[in-house]
Amino acid sequence: MISYKPLWETMQKKGITTYQLIQQGIDRKIIHNLKHNGNITMLTAEKLCKIIGCSISEVVEFIDD
Repeated sequence: MISYKPLWETMQKKGITTYQLIQQGIDRKIIHNLKHNGNITMLTAEKLCKIIGCSISEVVEFIDD
């Protein structure tokens, strides 16, 4: 299972809001997918890392079911 819990923790640490992500070009539907642990593309993951200034491990984690 995919979890975006690290993303929310990283954003909180860095003081970044979902509104700022939207301003940087992350679509609201993608924010919805992230909040519900849905699928995103690797291109989106890369864009998130660039916007936030973090590594992929600070965005997503894989949890055994």
